[in-house]
Amino acid sequence: QVQLVESGGGLVQAGGSLRLSCAASGTISSINNMGWYRQAPGKQRELVAQISSGGSTHYEASVKGRFTISRDNAKNTVYLQMNSLKPEDTAVYYCRLLSAGIYIYWGQGTQVTVSS
Repeated sequence: QVQLVESGGGLVQAGGSLRLSCAASGTISSINNMGWYRQAPGKQRELVAQISSGGSTHYEASVKGRFTISRDNAKNTVYLQMNSLKPEDTAVYYCRLLSAGIYIYWGQGTQVTVSS
């Protein structure tokens, strides 16, 4: 049984920063990919950033240079540092784990609201 627990969301003014954390527990392959997705009201869920167990990263174009994804493999935890936040970043942010290239797990989501 794998569980993902997210934290760090909240309300911030435009230009501010937030740091999201996602801790995974359970039986997890050492070969895995962890990422953050977001879903705004009325929109589809989209990839924000992802990081492999080897440290390779990928970012959605609109967050490049503003967001940084990192991970602590010893703690099975992934982080998303979000700087220079914009109102259009407002969404529910979900953590996702892809384990062994087969098994997909999602966190419960954390709300990020950026006021103008």
